[in-house]
Amino acid sequence: MTARVATRRLVRHGREALTRLRRRGEEGMTTAEYAVGTVAAVAFAALLLVIVKSGPVKSALTSIIVGALGT
Repeated sequence: MTARVATRRLVRHGREALTRLRRRGEEGMTTAEYAVGTVAAVAFAALLLVIVKSGPVKSALTSIIVGALGT
């Protein structure tokens, strides 16, 4: 095997390995982005729940609903 053939094989294997690493990296980033988005959505839902359960907001929403139903 000549040095030129060995160099070509090494370059080819290096490119293949780099391609595999890049694909794995993208998969991990997608999963991490979904995880961060899910945590943010849950935190926002918890904040809304606390706000809606507070006294002034609860009474305002009740009066709006009662007024809309006409009772």
